[in-house]
Amino acid sequence: MKMPKLFLLALACTWSVGAVAQWQWIDKDGRKVFSDRAPPPDIPAKSVLKQPAGTPAPALAAAEPAAASALAPRDAARAPGKDKELEEKKIQAEAAEAAKKKAEEDKLAALRADNCSRAKQAKATFDSGKLLRQTNAQGELVFLDEAGRAAETRRIEGIIASDCKR
Repeated sequence: MKMPKLFLLALACTWSVGAVAQWQWIDKDGRKVFSDRAPPPDIPAKSVLKQPAGTPAPALAAAEPAAASALAPRDAARAPGKDKELEEKKIQAEAAEAAKKKAEEDKLAALRADNCSRAKQAKATFDSGKLLRQTNAQGELVFLDEAGRAAETRRIEGIIASDCKR
């Protein structure tokens, strides 16, 4: 019973040998290309690394111009980089990315404007000379002394300098 299955497997393997790429060449970009079709006519014979058995190199040059002229109209319609759907998707993706970037910039601008107005309000409060209280690390309310008031004023002026620029 195992013998017929083994025979069928060997037969199936030999049939698939014809489907293996029979041509091998180096294209104009230096990449190795494997194909079951002959290389295009612009590939010189010296760049062909492997070809089917029984196919002479001069026949390649003579047979390919006719095949290339038959394929030329189809290839001309599909020029590289001219796929309209791909171009439209690319434009839509770029527009979506630009809209996303604009939304982020608008959000940051709104945050900066809010920080600017709060910092200006805090600076006005510190400049008024009133006694100010802050919560310390233990959660207790303490009055700011002159050193703490000066440090907080410098911090607020830094915020105003960075967020109130237009």
